[in-house]
Amino acid sequence: MELPRDCVMLRIFVSEEDRAGHQPLYEAIVLAARERRLAGATVLRGPMGYGRSAHLRTSKILQLSDNLPLIIEIVDSPENVDAFLPQLEGLMGSNSGLITLTKVEVVLYGAKDPAAPAPTPLDPA
Repeated sequence: MELPRDCVMLRIFVSEEDRAGHQPLYEAIVLAARERRLAGATVLRGPMGYGRSAHLRTSKILQLSDNLPLIIEIVDSPENVDAFLPQLEGLMGSNSGLITLTKVEVVLYGAKDPAAPAPTPLDPA
């Protein structure tokens, strides 16, 4: 899969307890992005954070450590991300969260698959 140099990063802020039906919301989002063949997705777990409710979530307080903040990052072309947004909003449902879009410049996009060609830097525009 080729990726253009000018892309966007979709960043989704949720918590570990957020659900989409029977599965964790972060898992449903990553699987939906993969099904749509978006370039890639990563889930990052935060040791501390708060959102609109100002309720502090931290790994330092034992009873709150099972509902830490998560960030899901997805990078792809603006067209592919725009096409994914309605599905993402449907998955988010009534869960609290935040969705942001940022323009990014892709410098390298490769895979560790031995059958895949070696990654190469993108040509300057």
